[in-house]
Amino acid sequence: TGCTLHLVEPLGFSMDDRLLRRAGLDYHEYAEVRRHASWQALQGTEAPPPERMFALTTRGTRVVHDVAFAEGDWLVFGSETRGLDPALRETFAPTQRLRLPMREGQRSLNLSNAVAVTVFEAWRQLGFR
Repeated sequence: TGCTLHLVEPLGFSMDDRLLRRAGLDYHEYAEVRRHASWQALQGTEAPPPERMFALTTRGTRVVHDVAFAEGDWLVFGSETRGLDPALRETFAPTQRLRLPMREGQRSLNLSNAVAVTVFEAWRQLGFR
């Protein structure tokens, strides 16, 4: 998709090549991956425009498919087990808190599937360029 993956520490997994391969992430040599010591470090280094950052959360007020994505948008996902930290989630305007549609009573998608669905929706909207 051409996305850059930004990882914010502390990570809940090892970046050791052997362990990544075992987890099925052996395509990482095709991706640009940047690690940041903290959320503040990411914001200081990358300076993403706040109005084009979207937090993915089960508590989102908008469905992903209702957003008109633009080139350069940032998608922010939390950890696999806990999601976004509530304090961080609250820094996003309600219109920038997105969710994936789920059937009533169903669990949310796992992190990798949620990322894939969301990134491909944004990429589709941009004409796969």
